[in-house]
Amino acid sequence: MLKRVLVVLLAAMVLTPAGQASGAGDLVGGREADEPYPFIVSLHSASGKAFCAGTLIAADWLVTAGHCVEGKNPANLSARIGSADNTQGGEIAKLAEIIVNPSYNPEPERAGGDLALVRLAAPVKAAPIAIGAVVAPGTATRLLGWGQTCPTSGCGKGPAKLQQLDTTIVEGTRCTAKFDGAVELCTDNPGGNTGSCYGDSGGPEIAKVDGKWVLLGTISRPGNADPVCATSPSIATSVVAYAQWIAEKITPAPPA
Repeated sequence: MLKRVLVVLLAAMVLTPAGQASGAGDLVGGREADEPYPFIVSLHSASGKAFCAGTLIAADWLVTAGHCVEGKNPANLSARIGSADNTQGGEIAKLAEIIVNPSYNPEPERAGGDLALVRLAAPVKAAPIAIGAVVAPGTATRLLGWGQTCPTSGCGKGPAKLQQLDTTIVEGTRCTAKFDGAVELCTDNPGGNTGSCYGDSGGPEIAKVDGKWVLLGTISRPGNADPVCATSPSIATSVVAYAQWIAEKITPAPPA
């Protein structure tokens, strides 16, 4: 996970604090996904190689990390939607437009804004996920991604099968890297050695509310300067904080 990490290192519901959900394989220390996630997205280059994850938030829109798609031509990318296997299944969609949040800055000393919207060339049938309304420290969450399961850079490639990791939002002081608590989430590394890693970038951080998953954030980067994954809490961009910007961009303009 964490393409921004890679960039740095390689060049309508209320959530209340809750106990951590049970379970711990990729994502370092996670396990293979045990339920369908119709909103999950794997992004692919022109060669077909998976490079980041994303989340379907409308029939023709997905959200991912800004560093995953900044400067890329949407015509050279595709998305596999609704499949836990990033090599087969689901719906294949062409991309039409990429909108990176204007506050995104790739410099490692800058926090916030690591978010992008991607418009699909045509609507898909998969069910999108709703964006949550409030998130606070103590909220039990789940990370999804196809990143490395071993913690050091280049130690192995990510799996084809989607991984999940149950964790919790913690106080921002636990993330010692540059961090903007107004628009970012500091996400625990349970046991001190589990969390997102290389290849997980753009993947969703979700929480269950009234029996349904809602989207809270997108995986961004590590919460410290250590190149070894999961040695500290990680940082996700708060989709909740950017909900108004998202709505403004994906809502069709009224007829003139």
